[in-house]
Amino acid sequence: MTANKASGKLKVTLVKSVASCREEHRRTVRGLGLRRIRQTVELADTPAVRGMINSVSYLVRCES
Repeated sequence: MTANKASGKLKVTLVKSVASCREEHRRTVRGLGLRRIRQTVELADTPAVRGMINSVSYLVRCES
């Protein structure tokens, strides 16, 4: 996970389907604002967002 310290933003992309994962992880992906595979959202770089990304790291790709 990398962060762009100048803007304090993270780009998060859903790269795998949530169809066969735990319901908790599905809700986390939805909480990040992701609905479809290859959708990218830009989020604030906060400890809460980093924790969410860490818990579903096998489903998402994070870049600065």
